[in-house]
Amino acid sequence: MNETTFNELVERSKKLRARYYELEIKHHEVIWTVEEDALAFLTDAGLVGRLTMAQQERWPSSSTNETDLELKIGETMWWLIVLAERMNINSTEALENFLSTTEKRLEK
Repeated sequence: MNETTFNELVERSKKLRARYYELEIKHHEVIWTVEEDALAFLTDAGLVGRLTMAQQERWPSSSTNETDLELKIGETMWWLIVLAERMNINSTEALENFLSTTEKRLEK
């Protein structure tokens, strides 16, 4: 992957979510609520945990597909961006604020 900026990834995430809105309207006549998006995120985050355990040989699995784990991690990151956007939270600022606050707290 090239040197994509975080803001470019946010824009691509919003466009991808809009495509899913189209599918939701087609199949259910309404888009998912923010709460449904949050539940989808939590489901995928749980799968990251299970795939991580399998990858680390702490959970029995017939396969430890690294591609599945990588994609699921990417999907959970995407969901966080989607959730932030839907709740009018700037993802870039949220991450910057977290990093700055935590770095300062750990410097002491």
